[in-house]
Amino acid sequence: MCLSVPAEVAKILPDDLAIVSIDGISKEISIALIDDLAVGDYVLVHVGYALARIDPAEAEHTLQLLQELGSMGQDLQS
Repeated sequence: MCLSVPAEVAKILPDDLAIVSIDGISKEISIALIDDLAVGDYVLVHVGYALARIDPAEAEHTLQLLQELGSMGQDLQS
């Protein structure tokens, strides 16, 4: 099973690279698979590659669900 996470494009770099923010964490990724990205766009990231552009509202909803799942896991460990 593969997991991709939503990330916001924070900076476009040369050579098909970008800096993205994933829940406040910055990461350099490849954007070679997606044309015409701009700062502020949201993408799905998997193992350092942007796979697809996604709607900002969908990205925020998915991040919120991931945070809830993380909180549930912490509650189970307590």
